[in-house]
Amino acid sequence: MLDNFSLEINENTLQNMKNVKEEMGFGSKSWSDWFEALFGNSTKQSEKDIIEKIFRDGILKVFYEDWVRYFALNLENIWNGHSAKKLIPKKIGKAHSAIVIGRGPSLQRHDHLKLLATSNYKGTIICTDGALPEVLKAGVIPTKFKKFYVVTIDTLERQKDFYSDPICKKYGNYIKCILPTIVPPVVYFTAKNAGMKIYWIHTLFDYKRDDVSFNQIENIVVKAKNHKNGLPAIQTGANVGTASWIIAWSILKCSTVALIGIDHGYDVQTPWNKIKQIDPDTGRIITFPKDVDQNSDVFKKAYPTIYNPDFDCYSKQTPTFVYYSNALKEFIFRTRKRVKTINATEGGTIFGEGIESMTLKKFLEKYKF
Repeated sequence: MLDNFSLEINENTLQNMKNVKEEMGFGSKSWSDWFEALFGNSTKQSEKDIIEKIFRDGILKVFYEDWVRYFALNLENIWNGHSAKKLIPKKIGKAHSAIVIGRGPSLQRHDHLKLLATSNYKGTIICTDGALPEVLKAGVIPTKFKKFYVVTIDTLERQKDFYSDPICKKYGNYIKCILPTIVPPVVYFTAKNAGMKIYWIHTLFDYKRDDVSFNQIENIVVKAKNHKNGLPAIQTGANVGTASWIIAWSILKCSTVALIGIDHGYDVQTPWNKIKQIDPDTGRIITFPKDVDQNSDVFKKAYPTIYNPDFDCYSKQTPTFVYYSNALKEFIFRTRKRVKTINATEGGTIFGEGIESMTLKKFLEKYKF
């Protein structure tokens, strides 16, 4: 049994999982019973489909009202601000590359930021918001790398902390910041006060072509003033790393996109009881229920260990990372003829058809454009 297990989710997500567990009739039963029902028999639904449904439905229940409220509060700034369509290059014919930077464990393990900082790379840098302070402090700065962007997708007020670091103020005037229309206003103002130029996008979370959805409504409202052609709308894969990859080729029109720090997993040598998540809002460690047996087949399906044949290594995944990596790999497969995707993390769980793997050093030598 697990006596001291920590899960890579925040408190809202854990509460959401509890709600789904109760709605499925397992409120009085153990977590093992619930996992058995979800993953023990996958003849009707694949484990991938089950995980996707839990996250998709659950996230909407937790955050929907906040998203509508934030959009309303942001509306004047959206109307008077810049559409991310302004970032689309006027000349798209010329090939160019991008590096998307997450904050996974491979970033430090392979000293990728130092390698990038000392390189003569001329392509685009797209930094996830959580990695931004560390990236700048490592010397990957917009005064050297002229095409420098940062992206926020998460709609939590604590995202503002990534923009409030003093080093963001130092380089803010040189950074283009891409924000969703449903971002908390405090995040917008913190990035703007750091000197960053803001560009707006829609994030698609309930869009349905044949039905009225909030995504359709906000699109109509945004078009009512100044943005007659609307804003770019993207799928996000529910995480900023995947969203940044999508922005790289769909908006910035990069023909080759490399990933570093986008692991979607943990180092296999890290014991489960050493993987700890501290909730920034409360300071508490979020622990996994004690009645889950990590040696059971159910647990191993929900928390798999993944072998990456490209780099001959293993990674541990939580259900969150299973969802993230499945979504990203599916997106890459669907767009493999439009963009070349390179996993330069030298590990992680992003591999398969449409994904080329190589070291960051080799990428920097081959794709300087």
